[in-house]
Amino acid sequence: MKIIITEKPSVARDLAKVFGATTKRDGYIEGKGYSFTWAFGHLLQLAPPQEYGYIGWKVKNLPMLPQKLKLSVRKIRTNEGMIEDPSVRKQLNTIKALFDIATEIIVATDAGREGELIFRYIYHYLHCQKPFRRLWISSQTDAAIKDGFRNLKPGKDYDTLFYSAHCRSESDWLVGMNATQALSISAGSKTVLSLGRVQTPTLAMICARYLENKNFIPQTYFQVIISLQKDGQNFKAVSKKNYYKREEAEEVLNAVKSVADGFATGGDISKVETKTKKEQPPLLHDLSSLQQEANKKKGYTADETLAILQRLYEEKLITYPRTGSQYIGDDVFETIPQLIEKQQQHPFFSKQAIVLANNKLNKRSVNAKKVTDHHAILPTGEPARNLSPDKQVLYDMIIGRMLEAFHEVCVKDLTKITIESGSKFIANGTVIRSAGWRAVYNEPEENDQDQPENNTIPKVSEGESLAIIEKSIAEKQTKPKPLYTEASLLKAMETAGKEIEDEELRYAMKGSGLGTPATRASIIETLIKRSYITRKKKNLLPSETGLAVYDIVKDKLIAQAELTGQWEKRLEEIRSGASVKAFKEEIKQYTRKITEELLIAGKELELLLEDQG
Repeated sequence: MKIIITEKPSVARDLAKVFGATTKRDGYIEGKGYSFTWAFGHLLQLAPPQEYGYIGWKVKNLPMLPQKLKLSVRKIRTNEGMIEDPSVRKQLNTIKALFDIATEIIVATDAGREGELIFRYIYHYLHCQKPFRRLWISSQTDAAIKDGFRNLKPGKDYDTLFYSAHCRSESDWLVGMNATQALSISAGSKTVLSLGRVQTPTLAMICARYLENKNFIPQTYFQVIISLQKDGQNFKAVSKKNYYKREEAEEVLNAVKSVADGFATGGDISKVETKTKKEQPPLLHDLSSLQQEANKKKGYTADETLAILQRLYEEKLITYPRTGSQYIGDDVFETIPQLIEKQQQHPFFSKQAIVLANNKLNKRSVNAKKVTDHHAILPTGEPARNLSPDKQVLYDMIIGRMLEAFHEVCVKDLTKITIESGSKFIANGTVIRSAGWRAVYNEPEENDQDQPENNTIPKVSEGESLAIIEKSIAEKQTKPKPLYTEASLLKAMETAGKEIEDEELRYAMKGSGLGTPATRASIIETLIKRSYITRKKKNLLPSETGLAVYDIVKDKLIAQAELTGQWEKRLEEIRSGASVKAFKEEIKQYTRKITEELLIAGKELELLLEDQG
């Protein structure tokens, strides 16, 4: 009997259906020589402190560094306290009975770090030693499943993936358990002050931005704006300098030779610079970029977006959503023309799909070396009918990005004109020569707020003089960096807070970010659940408790985003064969250090919390 184990019952049902297995049993489905069983996500977790003899929250127990971390059945809270979840115990017994009679075990949990961890924890907890093979697919379509089963991989091929997942799990336990107890105990808090390897630097980023924004003192400045005319076409130019005294701006204004002052021409063209810019299309979507777009355009939270994408995946409409890659390999690229062809009847994208069908496809998103566990998110090509509005929105974002990514470059002429009229003025204009990928949505670019919007500028020559038909002073204020939204926070988490606009450079830093694309949504939700932050419209704001905790930990190791990003990079290196032993020893040393820091720092927090009370 071949036993196939999945991450959840719905996936087991889908696989069983493909194989024609229809007999339902308690905890599994069987037929055709196969049995399909399942977990309910994480059935097992690392045992809580009391199972190692650390009874109660006491300073003498810290730091808690068990010789070996044990596995424990998932718990539920009851009137009698925390007990084993009876449904989990029952399912584990079912899995054990099936493993005992298995001639072969096939792992079909999600093809990623956490999916591997879920299976390996069950496998080790049940003391199973039978060999197993791995199903590794990026789509739940029948064709992809059948192809995956024809190409099962040896389980040992994914040993380093498990080591990486296990190190992540253990480091989160060591850091989270010790830091939380150290701060809560030393602060004398009546509630748990939760800290974590990823959640605390994320909280620190939100708090730091909030305080920077709140304490920002705006500075008023002035610009002189002139309107010029040539051949009946008006355009605007702004003073090259900003002025911090109105009197200075008025002097410049008075020196401008305008039509109103009796001058037929007053704007002398001293320099004309025109350059052609080729703007490459955006890369395909990974989970993080899709969450950012959904938050910006529709206000969806990262968690909501992930939940909707998971449903689309299980309905076989999109490829694996928890991916951190925005690239595909050449094998997948071969399927792109058919995927594009299927969008020629799309109510919004049909025109561009037809255009692309007759053009050479852009290969910017094609690079097999940059494909990680899974390639970028794509539609599968299965018919998408009667989707709910939220599913349709995200499905269309995936379609739209696919069309953009394989489209031609956008070609535009950027013109900069320098005008002399008592002072220097600058006019910038953009003329799109070939819209390319920008034709998919046909949305305007975001403009620099300090520059007047000139979509087109008339053709002018150096030495030419134009009439200035209007002049004015604009009063403006410097602005702080905006508060974090989920979109901007996800972007910042990718690079551990470093502000990098270049898309490819930012992509290269993803391995050193806070968390992974698959975990960032849950980190944000954890901070909200802990009452450390709140959502206000699209913005993420810290609570008083969150600010109090930040005030204490902001200079401590546990709040350093860059350090946490380095841990994430180390976990990826373990995946490639780096030393597990060295990483674990470093984490233990780090845990000792932060525990010591927080036991001292908590005394200050106790006073802050008393003041709030």
